[in-house]
Amino acid sequence: MTDTPARTGTEPMEQEGMSPSPNPEQTPDAASEDPTAALAKEAAQLKDRLLRALAEMENLRRRTEKEVADARLYGISSFARDMLGVADNMRRALDTIGPDLRESADTGIKSLLEGIDLTERELLKVLDKHGVKKLEPQGAKFDPNLHQAMYEVPDPSVPSGTVVQVVQSGYTIGERILRPAMVAVARGGPKGSAAQADNNSRSAEASKDASVDQS
Repeated sequence: MTDTPARTGTEPMEQEGMSPSPNPEQTPDAASEDPTAALAKEAAQLKDRLLRALAEMENLRRRTEKEVADARLYGISSFARDMLGVADNMRRALDTIGPDLRESADTGIKSLLEGIDLTERELLKVLDKHGVKKLEPQGAKFDPNLHQAMYEVPDPSVPSGTVVQVVQSGYTIGERILRPAMVAVARGGPKGSAAQADNNSRSAEASKDASVDQS
């Protein structure tokens, strides 16, 4: 009978049937994301950023174009407003000479007057070329956005609130008012609406007050 050697404490125990302890760093996450889905999500985010950047660039381009156009059109506002004084003086000089005086004037005076007429027309033509247009309020309804009422004139032949006299010409530049037209407004014309007449009167008073504040 053969004796079986006894196990010693120094001998390693057999690990048969036992798996090694798992490495926590190598443990697969049960909810790990699919690489294809992750790439698709990243591509969607990049596409959204690209579309936003393109939209911002388009808005910037439009704003820049508008600012450049406004600067080109309205950049001469101060200069054009100063030139209106020259046009006013030419018109005043021509208005002081009536038709009878023109007819009786000698050749030299007539040539001078014709030269002033041509200069005034050329000046207005140049202003119009650069977007400065003269208002023609005579006979039109008073508009506080375009006209400045200086006084009222009793005139029953026209509706109340009608511009019956232009004291000083007005001008626009582009879509803005460069200088309002100073006008006289009819009062006491055909009865249309009492409220309308009252509104016209209030508008005239408001325009006068605005003129005083600006001065």
